[in-house]
Amino acid sequence: MKVEGRGVTEGKAEGEVLVSCEPIGFYGAVDIETGEFIEEGHELEGKNISGKILVFPKGKGSTVGSYVLYGLAKNGKAPAAIINKETETIVATGCILGEIPCVDGPNADLDEFENGQKVSVNADKGEVVFKDG
Repeated sequence: MKVEGRGVTEGKAEGEVLVSCEPIGFYGAVDIETGEFIEEGHELEGKNISGKILVFPKGKGSTVGSYVLYGLAKNGKAPAAIINKETETIVATGCILGEIPCVDGPNADLDEFENGQKVSVNADKGEVVFKDG
């Protein structure tokens, strides 16, 4: 299956999906050194976003979140790509700074993405392709 959206940044990535139904505020939520999600009570608490295709509705919170994404990228712990229902300025800026491929506005509901699924993201074209198996 192929999903189309809007490429927010450039780049391509493949990997395993990690889904959050909740918005993400990266500042105070993710350990910049490890990529572990540390926000207490968030559905991703204890999971690692490093190298994953991170799917969530939108960002929230402080503009420092942009620099957290950049720091994750500098430390080699960033998500491989990000897919949002709506990419707001904080996430978009972080993806640009960290050179993280990002697609928003997919023509499929986010609940069609499942943890562990393999997908490829082509942000240049705004495409997400689900891999068989």
